[in-house]
Amino acid sequence: MKTRIKNGQMVVKDNQLAPVEIWIEEGIIKAIGTDFSSLSFDEVIDAKEQLITPGLVDVHVHLREPGFTYKETIKAGSLAAAHGGFTTVCAMPNLNPVPDTAEKLSAIYDIIKKDAVVKVLQYAPITEELRSEVLTDQAALKKAGAFAFTNDGVGVQTAGTMYLAMKEAAKQKMALVAHTEDESLLFGGVMHEGAVSKKLGLPGILSSTEASQIARDVVLAGETGVHYHVCHVSTKESVRVIRDAKKAGINVTAEVSPHHLLLIDEDIPEDNGFWKMNPPLRGKEDRDALIEGLLDGSIDCIATDHAPHGLEEKNQSFLQAPFGIVGSETAFQLVYTHLVKPGIFTLEQVINWMSTKPAELFHLSAGTLRVGQAADIAIFDIRNETVIDEKEFESLGVNTPFVGWNIFGETLYTLVDGKIVWKKEEK
Repeated sequence: MKTRIKNGQMVVKDNQLAPVEIWIEEGIIKAIGTDFSSLSFDEVIDAKEQLITPGLVDVHVHLREPGFTYKETIKAGSLAAAHGGFTTVCAMPNLNPVPDTAEKLSAIYDIIKKDAVVKVLQYAPITEELRSEVLTDQAALKKAGAFAFTNDGVGVQTAGTMYLAMKEAAKQKMALVAHTEDESLLFGGVMHEGAVSKKLGLPGILSSTEASQIARDVVLAGETGVHYHVCHVSTKESVRVIRDAKKAGINVTAEVSPHHLLLIDEDIPEDNGFWKMNPPLRGKEDRDALIEGLLDGSIDCIATDHAPHGLEEKNQSFLQAPFGIVGSETAFQLVYTHLVKPGIFTLEQVINWMSTKPAELFHLSAGTLRVGQAADIAIFDIRNETVIDEKEFESLGVNTPFVGWNIFGETLYTLVDGKIVWKKEEK
């Protein structure tokens, strides 16, 4: 099978675009040039002078299967990823059953092989059942295909457990990925501790809930030499701790989610569970610190933390609704529209943070447009404005406050191994 993508534009520097064509053969990028019209192809995709990028890479999604298929399935979640331009996603293990044995992990990969339309890599937990202090068999889980180890959704509460887990992960040459949350500092909080929580009469979540556990963990990471990756950083204190740890030579990396780059607690209009996420939307100084952290390299990449829930359970008060926001289908579009177009970030930087860099951090064969690489490619319409419409979502979840926002960067095509897995239908 030979495919030609013609009339494309590719970022050459910052926000500068140059014409490009891509020749794909048997799922691999055969050549990158400006005109392959003299050759014959089985399939020709007209990019219509729109942006071609490497397929995006998301190291933090929740696909909810097995155990919570009313929220999402591997099929629906992978289609949502494709709709957003993602070709590789890494799925969290807070499932039922938790994939804490090689057999359970292999069973999930069987579903992935059958149903996923993009490349899905499955995390394994740090401890059995996520909340225990009993470490999983990392060697067996690595052999069964674990992407990395995390207890995402809950922080590892005991320093000794984290130390032993890091020591073993370093031995296995695997990353340890942390949801950082000291539960002794939660005090029943449901949103950021600040003026808005007081105005709404809701219990707040301290910034130190997150930052204090990162501080603990970077010391342990320095002791063990593990690759320690921090999920969804949200506070200025966390950015400071990570920055200092990097300066000290500790192997720590970090991600930030689009909603924390774009929204603050002051944007929350009422007590509505669609605005409830973990970590919560923080203050303006926190958002500014996150942007600065990306720009100075303290934060390494952008990840969605795509977390679908049922409509009824999210459409409640902060006190009752579960934490979580969907993001696979809106991440690039929101970042491009509200951070690239105003000149805060360059397009080159965003493609690096959403594709090249996460692939590099976790040693994935993805994130670049290069001859000989798998043809994992996205094409985005960065010229025409559209509106985020939940009726167009592939995800089973629509829990996001971004519905109705105007955006540029709608996905036109997503290709995985040269095969079109998502295409915008002509209206």
